[in-house]
Amino acid sequence: MATILAIDGHPDPASLTAQLAASYAAGAGPGATLLTLRDLDFDLTLRTGYRTPQDLEPDLFRAQALLEQADHVAVFTPLWWGSVPALLKGFFDRTLERGWAFRYKENGMPEGLLAGRTGRLAVTSDSPRWYLPIVGDSTVKQVKGRTLEFCGIKPTKVTRYADVRGRSEADIAAWIRGAADLGAADAARPAVVRPARELAAR
Repeated sequence: MATILAIDGHPDPASLTAQLAASYAAGAGPGATLLTLRDLDFDLTLRTGYRTPQDLEPDLFRAQALLEQADHVAVFTPLWWGSVPALLKGFFDRTLERGWAFRYKENGMPEGLLAGRTGRLAVTSDSPRWYLPIVGDSTVKQVKGRTLEFCGIKPTKVTRYADVRGRSEADIAAWIRGAADLGAADAARPAVVRPARELAAR
């Protein structure tokens, strides 16, 4: 069984995103962890970029430990302004530190230090699914390609919950039930044996 880390990136506990993340984690079984970002205590802002160190809060140290332990990382987020909520973006900025989640090789190319893990990105949106590629699908490109896979978490599959405003209560309930099945399927994958990794200086 794979060790699952589900990350709920929505600031509202009553949101569809939060319900989907909770259902997914429950379906994944007792070995899964649901990391609810709105319950963490940390500064969202990377104050000086990477120019000077910024100490991690205890909740972010725990988040890094959970990422280290995970075989599979599932991120649940709404699409807001072609991106993600500030809560999730701040979590990425602060937690995925250079030298811990990625580094640059001598030739200038990036190397993901969280390799050996797979991912899933679940995105809710009021926009219909057909519309998102027309406007660039920026949230998926940002989180899947330029964040998770940049750090070595790949392949990352995408699950969409689109046109939320136009959905019936029955549709929403089916989505939430289906998220549990998705969690169970992801957890059923074999656990990954990863060699110890050498971290670059932070």
